[in-house]
Amino acid sequence: MLSLRRQVHRTAPRWLPSCQNQGPIRSNIAHTRAVNTTIEVTKSRNGDSSPRVVFSGIQPTGIPHLGNYLGALSNWVKLQKNAGPEDELIFSIVGWHALTLPQDPVALRAARSDMLSVLLAIGIDPNRSIVFHQDQNLHHTELCWILNCVTPLGKLRRMTTWKARLAASRNANDESEVDESLLNAGLFTYPVLQAADILAYRATHVPVGEDQRQHLELSRDIADIFNRTFNQGPPLFPLPECVITPSKRVLSLKDPTSKMSKSSPDIQSRILLTDTGAQIRAKIRGAVTDSIQGVTYDPVNRPGTSNLLTILAACTDREVLDVAKTYQHKGHGQLKTDVADAVEELFKHPRSEFEKIRGEASYLLKIAKDGAERAMTRSERTLLEVRSRIGLS
Repeated sequence: MLSLRRQVHRTAPRWLPSCQNQGPIRSNIAHTRAVNTTIEVTKSRNGDSSPRVVFSGIQPTGIPHLGNYLGALSNWVKLQKNAGPEDELIFSIVGWHALTLPQDPVALRAARSDMLSVLLAIGIDPNRSIVFHQDQNLHHTELCWILNCVTPLGKLRRMTTWKARLAASRNANDESEVDESLLNAGLFTYPVLQAADILAYRATHVPVGEDQRQHLELSRDIADIFNRTFNQGPPLFPLPECVITPSKRVLSLKDPTSKMSKSSPDIQSRILLTDTGAQIRAKIRGAVTDSIQGVTYDPVNRPGTSNLLTILAACTDREVLDVAKTYQHKGHGQLKTDVADAVEELFKHPRSEFEKIRGEASYLLKIAKDGAERAMTRSERTLLEVRSRIGLS
């Protein structure tokens, strides 16, 4: 069973992919300069220019690493910065999604608090955006059950992430047939909970990475099924639009054929937000490169070197090919020094803010309580209408 858990962990469900390199109270938005493309919530497909409701969530997976920061987290801050004055932004720490895998209660409790601290430290403003713990709003699970009852089983079986988990189950147990009995029902139905997260606020736009596009399409399908099934009056749910967040795919420092991940047993493979300048420099110095002279960008033949160039480009808000040109006649030593300096510059302010906020327990409790109350006020309007349409009120 331990083997199964390790296999499944590598394909664990993500909301906004906290372990995917897409993938925020302080005036530090300027420090989130990692993504080159400005993220804007654009007009919807029908040209409507009414206010947008943007929703996204992230799992409480502990201290984020560089890939998380350059992906989901910095994109959230850009969305907040570029949103219109009438737009609503709702960001959630999705604790219920975390339960699809075995969790240590003490560690999960700490991870929830740390993730909230991170969001505040890197620039998410609770006065501008609603930031809250999903598990403190029971409307999510109520709506999830209702949506489960209109979601066809076949649609869930077609989810590529479910297929991957079944394959992991088979490989872990050396069976010729996939053994679904080893996987919990939450792993199968979590895309419906994801749809409930979105639809509870009647979100119009959802920032996701490419690996979550299929789940958002399922959310659109579920919204459409509900609208057509319970069609008293105008459609209740808008069909949420996908906002693909531009990002750099940051790879492991020790195995540049794999993405940077918290699940790797080698702590030298990833740079955490809490790493000191000395730790960052040591990890970058030990990053795998190659013995080829000079520095060029060639992800296929030189993945380690290319990964360092990608990191440097993302941290300095430049195009990776332009960065590579400046190192044509330099060596890996100079490149690693510059990468370490750039990462430290990117992280030093949010790291300092995180360490301050992390210790302010009463402040974090207040932010979480206020955020949950604002979220529930918003979602209660949706659930009242849902209950009325299905005959439960």
